[in-house]
Amino acid sequence: MTKEDYPLRRERLFAAHDSLTQRANQALPDLNGWFHRHKYPVLTAAHTPLFWRYDLDPSTNPFLMERLGINAVFNVGAMEWHGGVVLMARVEGADRKSFLAVAESPNGIDGFRFWDYPVVMPCGEDPETNVYDMRLTAHEDGWIYGLFCAERKDAAAAPGDLSSAVAQCGIARTHDLKVWERLDDLRTPSAQQRNCVLHAEFVDGQYAFYTRPQDSFIEAGRGGGIGWGLAPDMEHAVIAEEVILDRREYHTINEVKNGIGPAPLKTPKGWLHLAHGVRNTAAGLRYVLYCFLCDLDTPYQVIAKPGGYFLAPEGEERVGDVSNVAFSNGWVRRGDDVLIYYGASDTRTYVAATTVDRLLDYVLNTPPDAMYSAACVQQRIALIRKNLDMAKA
Repeated sequence: MTKEDYPLRRERLFAAHDSLTQRANQALPDLNGWFHRHKYPVLTAAHTPLFWRYDLDPSTNPFLMERLGINAVFNVGAMEWHGGVVLMARVEGADRKSFLAVAESPNGIDGFRFWDYPVVMPCGEDPETNVYDMRLTAHEDGWIYGLFCAERKDAAAAPGDLSSAVAQCGIARTHDLKVWERLDDLRTPSAQQRNCVLHAEFVDGQYAFYTRPQDSFIEAGRGGGIGWGLAPDMEHAVIAEEVILDRREYHTINEVKNGIGPAPLKTPKGWLHLAHGVRNTAAGLRYVLYCFLCDLDTPYQVIAKPGGYFLAPEGEERVGDVSNVAFSNGWVRRGDDVLIYYGASDTRTYVAATTVDRLLDYVLNTPPDAMYSAACVQQRIALIRKNLDMAKA
């Protein structure tokens, strides 16, 4: 490229970026009655601003090259914001480091644009190498809290082991999503914590957390599933005891590990949860999403849980840096409508739309996992018999 080509290349770059961020999304057919997907990802690496990636000064970048590349945008926290929707995105640079950034849309379906600057997250006394997967909770104490994974190299790793890591739950709070106050990492009886979520209301006068206890960075080990615990304060949050509210089970969608997605939605019939479940396959770990309902007055008591998954990766969603993964840590309720944001294969972000009524019907009236093949067959036979008898009537 010559210097004369520079203006044309710049014009084309900006035109392509505008076309992408202004593209209208399309609702896909509703196939199962639970939700409908939208055709296009709402956020990808290409959605990030050009001035995050390119030096736009022709004197220092005459070939208009990317200087700081972006690899992926996924696993977003979400909330309503001044009549629209904001996503707290995990943005992964080409250097593998993740950072947090806010993208905003008037309708939550398309038109997302990033704010000019990424989030500047203060470091604690022990700086983390990587931060990601923030859950947002507007708590009744008046703060917006962000809980995220704070990843550090395992100091106890053997010499030469550069993969072992320790994950803890980082905590920060804000009023405007721009200026953040960093609090102490969450302390629990577990060796590692990932995918922690703050309940939006006080429980017994304390802050309530959903946790995912793990023995190591990847494997849950003896970690039993989704945990629950109370902490007296947020500045130095300590959970003395974790209670497992949703256990891992053999030969299910969550036999390897499971964790809460976003903070639950409060409905007249209970606290509505979206979670991820992981099982192992010959092709590696498979992540899917599932739902369950907890009691309004006893939020750690599961009262309804359909069998199987609610959403699994399909088509190009299955392809990416970590294939066959659907992961959600953000949804937004707008009246009766619910927008579910999910990361696809650790690469891009999609949205699915449903309603509170549909979700409640799904969790309350879908049969639970019968746990054994013979019992599952009887479940299906009962449904077949009911439908055939109705057809004869």
